[in-house]
Amino acid sequence: MKAVVIHGTGDIRYEEYPEPEIKPCCVKIRIMACGICGSDIPRVWKGSAHSYPIVLGHEFSGYVTEVGEGVTTLNAGDHVSGIPLIPCMHCPDCLSGNYSQCKHYSFIGSRQQGAMADYIVVPEQNTLKIDPSVSWRDAALFEPATVALHGIQLSQFTGGKSVLILGGGTIGCFTLQWAKLLGASSITVIGRDQKHLKVAQALGSDHIVSTLDSDYMQQLHAITSGHGFDYIYETAGSTAMMQLAFEEAANKAHICFIGTPTVDLTFSPRQWENLNRKELHLTGSWMSCSAPFPGNEWKMVQQFMGDGRLSVNSGMIFGEYPMKEAENAFSLYQTAGKVKGRVVLYNQD
Repeated sequence: MKAVVIHGTGDIRYEEYPEPEIKPCCVKIRIMACGICGSDIPRVWKGSAHSYPIVLGHEFSGYVTEVGEGVTTLNAGDHVSGIPLIPCMHCPDCLSGNYSQCKHYSFIGSRQQGAMADYIVVPEQNTLKIDPSVSWRDAALFEPATVALHGIQLSQFTGGKSVLILGGGTIGCFTLQWAKLLGASSITVIGRDQKHLKVAQALGSDHIVSTLDSDYMQQLHAITSGHGFDYIYETAGSTAMMQLAFEEAANKAHICFIGTPTVDLTFSPRQWENLNRKELHLTGSWMSCSAPFPGNEWKMVQQFMGDGRLSVNSGMIFGEYPMKEAENAFSLYQTAGKVKGRVVLYNQD
């Protein structure tokens, strides 16, 4: 089969690769679409892959071509999306249902063969059957949609409250949609990129604020009349945004850091005092699984994407490329700020 194989830093090749064989309790999937996640970029351009050669790709969709012995829930021809986390299921964290904290996990597309290929073989439990009406592209983005919902659930979200979303990228847009579906009284998205802000507005954000405006802090204060926001979700991994969260939080507010910073992060004594003085509830969020595996995050995306309540706005997609053009697609990320949205690779039958 053909696959996108990373042999070293910046060394991307679309080439022949051993086709995986079916195993018991597993299914073989013909990959139709695979998103390029932000976490894939340093694996390609900064040498942070766990090993070489490696086939990346953990946001994927396709259809089942073969089922292994013991598989009971899927049949050849079924359309599926993939759950990339493969927990050990035996450690104390897994037995407590905290699969994202498993210390012995594997992960599709980083610790084992990923989905930027013609085929992949994965455990039955790592597939989610999808409605054929959902496009391959949209089904490939189930994973980031679950990441957004996981963060909202960890923050103990309740409706009727104000929400501030820091960053309007893919995760930010899904966080916005979930907050709206779950009954937020008002939603504000703040970010730097005008395209992202326009998409957020189209998806139903009540307010959009650009950090390029010199008075953006005053704009945020005006939205809540100085009260601050009840729920804040940082989705970009931005140092400035994480610091801003403490400033704009209401007393007793819930803050969830979904984004992962890539540079050193520090808080001034005054910023940290806000955490204490306001008695804020701060949590991180990692991956998107809960008990029973893979969790209701995945079931809700399956349901809400299937009936159209959750969607992938065309503005969330920066580009779509054939799998054989993966090198060109990845090269886009060498120019900082050029890619504004998800890039999706696809196969054709």
